[in-house]
Amino acid sequence: MTIVLIAVALYLIAAGLLVAAVRRDGGRKARLWLLPADLAVLLHGAAHLTAWQLAGGTDLHFFAALSLVGLGMAALTAIVGASGRMAALGVVVFPLAALALLGYQWYGHRLAEPLDWRLQLHAWFALLAYATLAVAALLAVMLWLQERALRRREFHGWLRALPPLVELETLLFRTIAVGFVLLSATLLTGLLFVENLLAQHLVHKTALSVLSWLAFGGLLLGRWRYGWRGVTAVRWTLAAMALLVLAFFGSKFVLELVLRRT
Repeated sequence: MTIVLIAVALYLIAAGLLVAAVRRDGGRKARLWLLPADLAVLLHGAAHLTAWQLAGGTDLHFFAALSLVGLGMAALTAIVGASGRMAALGVVVFPLAALALLGYQWYGHRLAEPLDWRLQLHAWFALLAYATLAVAALLAVMLWLQERALRRREFHGWLRALPPLVELETLLFRTIAVGFVLLSATLLTGLLFVENLLAQHLVHKTALSVLSWLAFGGLLLGRWRYGWRGVTAVRWTLAAMALLVLAFFGSKFVLELVLRRT
């Protein structure tokens, strides 16, 4: 519990430092947030490792998976933000990661069911894909807000925290490309390693994941072939991410918290 509270406090401190930096100079020279953010990510991971040791294996129930996705998002934000690009993303990501970690601690830890290395590989690909594409969805929202403000000639102070429109758009599509590769690996390992698809109530989850994969793939193809950008890219990204959220967390919520099935 102590590790969790310290990690949550460090996440909030990092977010607070970023907010102060954005108000001061647009966050362009912000660096103080890096130390508490990095420490929070490390402690977040340590909290899961400690819980897995007590549970006797990898715990991947609804709140555990949500916390791990938050951890992945926070780690990606720290890595990208350290290079000076999109540090302001942490203003949203770090509180979300803290909330997900608190939810995991509050709900409690389950005894882990044994998973062989193939299913664990599939699960880790899935969590990395969801974390990466969730960051892409946040970037898409920021791109939409930036375009909307510029069209209306509303030059808010927070615009200074964002990179130029073209750079933000490039970062969005690079993030989507990485997430698409991870999602492809998730579907491939699921096809190869997951058995008894009907018995495990995974048909709807697989169908929605495939639809999301097709949507992200269609967006990347449209970008390469037709130069899609702006509002079109934002709509495709958010629609594909909504399908992915329904596929994984929607199905886990219904099965585990409503129907009480593993």
